[in-house]
Amino acid sequence: MTRISDPHFAERVRASFDRQNAMALIHASLPVIEHGRTEIHLPHWHGVEQQHGFVHGGVVGMIADSAAGYAAMTMVPASASVLTVEYKMNLMAPADGDQLIARGTVVRAGRTLIVTRAEVFAVKDGQETQCALMQQTIMVMHGKSEK
Repeated sequence: MTRISDPHFAERVRASFDRQNAMALIHASLPVIEHGRTEIHLPHWHGVEQQHGFVHGGVVGMIADSAAGYAAMTMVPASASVLTVEYKMNLMAPADGDQLIARGTVVRAGRTLIVTRAEVFAVKDGQETQCALMQQTIMVMHGKSEK
């Protein structure tokens, strides 16, 4: 893992998450923020279900994208922001559980591009089942802050 560019990364990531209306819309939370790693938790509720009662794949993609993106954000200087430029996700099992946990990690942090991974798990009766795997490319936008 690379050196910490911003010792206040956790506060910056938390503030960014709190401004992200999409995560509030789906009732997601960000309980874990570590250097190069974050977790997003999502309760299973009727507003995120598809027609079979599973969490919709688009919602699974939302939390995977954000978990990995925020993992990348922990690695950049305070004067920079991040933006997803590409991701590929495999849905491996139905997102069927009481909650979903998306664990985002940094695979390689470069000056301009950061490669990340997110694994999404459905938690049912205390048992985790992996339901998605995503690889993502993040662009570091030096000198550009968020709105």
